[in-house]
Amino acid sequence: MGTYAVGDLQGCFSELMQLLEAVSFNPEKDQLWLAGDLVNRGPESLEVLRFASGMGDRVRCVLGNHDLHLLAVAYSGARLKRSDTLQKVLDAPDRERLLDWLRHQPLFHYDQKLGFVMSHAGIPPIWDLQQALSYAGEVEAVLQGDAYRNYFENMYGNKPSKWSDSLSGVDRLRVITNYFTRMRFCTVKGKLDFDSKEGLDQCPKGYAPWFSYPRQVKEKIIFGHWAALEGDVDAHGIYGLDTGCVWGGRLTALHLESGERTSVNSLQKPIYQ
Repeated sequence: MGTYAVGDLQGCFSELMQLLEAVSFNPEKDQLWLAGDLVNRGPESLEVLRFASGMGDRVRCVLGNHDLHLLAVAYSGARLKRSDTLQKVLDAPDRERLLDWLRHQPLFHYDQKLGFVMSHAGIPPIWDLQQALSYAGEVEAVLQGDAYRNYFENMYGNKPSKWSDSLSGVDRLRVITNYFTRMRFCTVKGKLDFDSKEGLDQCPKGYAPWFSYPRQVKEKIIFGHWAALEGDVDAHGIYGLDTGCVWGGRLTALHLESGERTSVNSLQKPIYQ
């Protein structure tokens, strides 16, 4: 049995099929980890959701910011953006089944046996493993409970930009969500920057990539979200898997047992970013 983690799909289903063929993925024996942003910007979000939700316990998925955006549009009336490609999902006859499956996916995944953790954007350096599990669980409980519509009505926003144990209510849920799904640059004390989305040469003053600080989580970390890195993360035990497939780059899988990476070229033409 092998375990393969794949970076941001964003609706690139055809490339996923090519990638799984390239690694000789066996759906009866192997397990697939998906690092969030299954949907949006690419042309086949509906196909991705149908495939992933049909994999049962052979797939482990964490939520990304685009996945949460789809749920917010569906459940709280959030507006579609010009660059969104989510209408096929919203119009699908099996939409409720797919959205319910997506809403029940976690923000954070931990595999003790393999010694890996996975979240879409990463883990802030101020949290240890138990804190990450606990705080992710707070959001997951709301998402999977009866108050999810209120969560999506209050999800968007950049404040608070820094964790505090005293936070409560929607502010607490929002900052936890932002750490797991939107983080790139932060300060040593965990204050987030939301403006810089480019590579490391565009780091704002006083900030650094979250993975450059001494970290409390000792397990190996898998994340996506940051296409500008092209998967190049100079930090031991941290694996960036967003290699910009939807932007015309590549789709990349990491074989967790061996550390080997496999990529296929994108079929997309980068129109917007």
